[in-house]
Amino acid sequence: MKKTIFTTLVLSGAIFAYGFHSGFDKNSNHSCHSQKSKHYAKSHHKSFKKSYKFRKALHKKRFFHHKAGLKSGGAFNLDNYPKTENLSQNVKDTLAYMGNEERLAYDVYMNLYNYYLKNYNIKIRQFYNISQRSESRHIKTVQALVKRYNLNASDFTNIDKDVIKSNNMSPTNMPSGVYGIPKIQELYDTLYAMGQESKEDALKVGCMVEVTDVNDLDEYIKEAQEANAKDIVEAYKFLRSGSYNHYWAFDRGLKSMGVSDGCCSLGD
Repeated sequence: MKKTIFTTLVLSGAIFAYGFHSGFDKNSNHSCHSQKSKHYAKSHHKSFKKSYKFRKALHKKRFFHHKAGLKSGGAFNLDNYPKTENLSQNVKDTLAYMGNEERLAYDVYMNLYNYYLKNYNIKIRQFYNISQRSESRHIKTVQALVKRYNLNASDFTNIDKDVIKSNNMSPTNMPSGVYGIPKIQELYDTLYAMGQESKEDALKVGCMVEVTDVNDLDEYIKEAQEANAKDIVEAYKFLRSGSYNHYWAFDRGLKSMGVSDGCCSLGD
């Protein structure tokens, strides 16, 4: 089963490669990755060079700044930033993608939390705390942007079906595990199945989700900056700051189970 999941992740596209092969090593200026994962990524993804550069630069340019005091707590106040005029289609589509990706994080975490609680009477508190205290807030942040620009499914070019019928819908009332973007749907199905293998695998799935978020947000922040969309840039930075925190929560969870490398063990 694990071999099948690994192959699916490797062959399904760059987003899966980021989630499975990337990691942040807080004890050095370089991210953690194994030679095995590097081999797979080089063999199957043209995007590896870009991903590797991102990981290598992460701590020098971003991570230590984050450790120095960048906070993700509380709600993001969109009113502090002016509305962007003539929002580009590419930036609009990033809103659709991140809305789906934040929902994926919420759904994976809550569904795995409920799975282990129901079947094994195990409470994986990282899943419950992150989904309820943070991911739900992240979803609302993207919703606020969508409402600010009065967007609906017909305004996005990367959605193949309208899953969320209202921008006012709360995360708990959204259809769990169902998404309007095929890549997000495939990622959810793969990671949720992997997370059911063991508690350790479940926590590793958390690492994958957060690294995937950071990689995507880095790309979308750059796109929003080029479009002079200050409000979207700052909202995405808020989401990214949360992803850093979540990653280290999963890393600590793995280490408390005896996985000495934490999230860095991915791909070994």
